[in-house]
Amino acid sequence: MHIPDGYLSPSTCATFYALSAAGWYTSLRRLKRVFATRTIPMVSVFAAFSFIVMMFNVPLPGGTTGHALGVTVAAIVLGPAGSIWAVSIALAIQALLFGDGGITTLGANCFNMAIVGSLVAYGVYQLVATGSDVSSRRRVIAAAIAGYTSINVCALVTAIEFGIQPTFFHDAAGTPLYAPYPLRVAIPAMMIGHLTIAGLAEALVSAGMVSYLQRADINLLRGLGAAPIPTVSSASNAGAASARLWWAVGLLMLGTPLGILAAGTAWGEWSSRDLSARLQQQAASAPGKPANPSTVPVGLQRLASIWTAPFPSYAPPFVRSPLLGYFLSAMFAVGLLVLISLLGMAWGRRA
Repeated sequence: MHIPDGYLSPSTCATFYALSAAGWYTSLRRLKRVFATRTIPMVSVFAAFSFIVMMFNVPLPGGTTGHALGVTVAAIVLGPAGSIWAVSIALAIQALLFGDGGITTLGANCFNMAIVGSLVAYGVYQLVATGSDVSSRRRVIAAAIAGYTSINVCALVTAIEFGIQPTFFHDAAGTPLYAPYPLRVAIPAMMIGHLTIAGLAEALVSAGMVSYLQRADINLLRGLGAAPIPTVSSASNAGAASARLWWAVGLLMLGTPLGILAAGTAWGEWSSRDLSARLQQQAASAPGKPANPSTVPVGLQRLASIWTAPFPSYAPPFVRSPLLGYFLSAMFAVGLLVLISLLGMAWGRRA
């Protein structure tokens, strides 16, 4: 679901940067009053949680892979405003440091997963959970339904963005300039895997975390109907609550090497070289069928190399073992977010 550079036209990227900027600005205004003392630690820990969850790739039908987002739990605890920032931060770190998603397409990826995902997850959860006690089993079921729904809506929006590119952006001969797959290809390719496997993964993560919080710190689940951004009562309590969540993130981080074991890559996240091989294979298997080009679109090629991440594909160049490199990448990202959290808390105390 992380759209790489080159798959969307510059005008599409600019449009979604504008939409995401509006979402970031609106959510920041809602967070402003509690940002310094309460929200920074929680936004940081849920950014780390989302980052780690997205490293657990699962095999999907058709030989591709997918992953959960962690957006539902963030939306339940922080409200949609805090969740938008937490998931956006995770996506920015993935794109800038690890090349997971593009720089030109970061606005679209944040819109799809952080903004749409947060709003859908929060709305569905509230709809299903209304009237139930925070300790009830219904809250767990509501989280599962919200998770399954939100990730599939995110996937559908992403598929539409892919699928409209050949229609609106092509050369005089009709050859696509960016993503080469039309809607009739993009929507089934994205949705089959998410409706069957990835959606269930997000539902399981969401339900499991709500069940965990009901036992570990039920205060994080309170006040959803009364306040848009539920927080604990004080900065010290917020610090204690985030500390418990950091321990949960740390335990999940230990298992991240399992995420690299799933064979294949996610649909639509291929590099320019991988896409070229895929298109040539499709052209060879269906000669005379002009539905797709046999070479990488020129616009995609031009934008694909606009940014080179220092640790591409979560594989630091100085580490020979892919499993160790994957784990060290997770450690580096979580450590960075811990530092952001500590600096934010220190700044909040001074403010």
